[in-house]
Amino acid sequence: MARRGLLKAALLACLLVLCSGRVPTVIQQPSTTIYNSTLAKTLVEYAAAIYTADLTQLFTWTCDRCGDLIEGFEMMDIIVDVENCLEAYVGFASDINAVVVVFRGTQENSIQNWIEDLLWKQLDLDYPGMPEAMVHRGFYSAYHNTTIRDGMVSGIQKTRKLHGDVPIMVTGHSMGAAMASFCALDLVVNFGLDDVKLMTFGQPRVGNAAFASYFKRYLPHAIRVTNANDIVPHLPPYFSFFPQKTYHHFPREVWVHDVGLGSLVYTVEQICDDSGEDPACSRCL
Repeated sequence: MARRGLLKAALLACLLVLCSGRVPTVIQQPSTTIYNSTLAKTLVEYAAAIYTADLTQLFTWTCDRCGDLIEGFEMMDIIVDVENCLEAYVGFASDINAVVVVFRGTQENSIQNWIEDLLWKQLDLDYPGMPEAMVHRGFYSAYHNTTIRDGMVSGIQKTRKLHGDVPIMVTGHSMGAAMASFCALDLVVNFGLDDVKLMTFGQPRVGNAAFASYFKRYLPHAIRVTNANDIVPHLPPYFSFFPQKTYHHFPREVWVHDVGLGSLVYTVEQICDDSGEDPACSRCL
């Protein structure tokens, strides 16, 4: 028991050092029909803006990260669940003509969030037509069993009332990416919305292989951007010898990393295969 506690503490310390609110920089490469690099550069700024400590600056869109590519964003709602240390925002982005939904990742000083991250136990997903699908209890509960979900739905409804049935773009970083994935699936499956898109940054695994298969069916164009040797996408662990029970990423990963030697080093955005666990991408580390 003591050894298990030490292991969890060590993992917690490691994650805090490596993943404390940092969002990867996306280097622009030519866009493809699978992956839009320009859109990724824009969305990573939205994912970074939510780490603004001053909510007044965030709501008025005057924060340090609120200019340049994402200038002119129309904030609709900021949803804060104080009890569970969670935050999201919803608004309208005229440049991409979409409702943008953003979930905050784990705060460095939020021990409660990290405890949720470490609760790797799976639970059955009670969604129609998804037998055998299992999901991460902590991430699922953070989205479904808090005030975040209702606030997010209300924000989307208000934004679409003003701007029409424009597409919905959902994003987030780290734990926020996990919540964003559940949000996007929820909007499609339970609310019957179409034109829902998902692009996340540094996302951990959120379910088993059956869940990944269903997710691919409902959100076939989802993108997970992973950055170099970031540890978060490798958590919870993937065990190939437990194919049905192990955590398994849904596709599609885009791995941002450096290649080359010496002075001939450049950054590439590698589009991975549609398995969700491409051994030639970040899983090769």
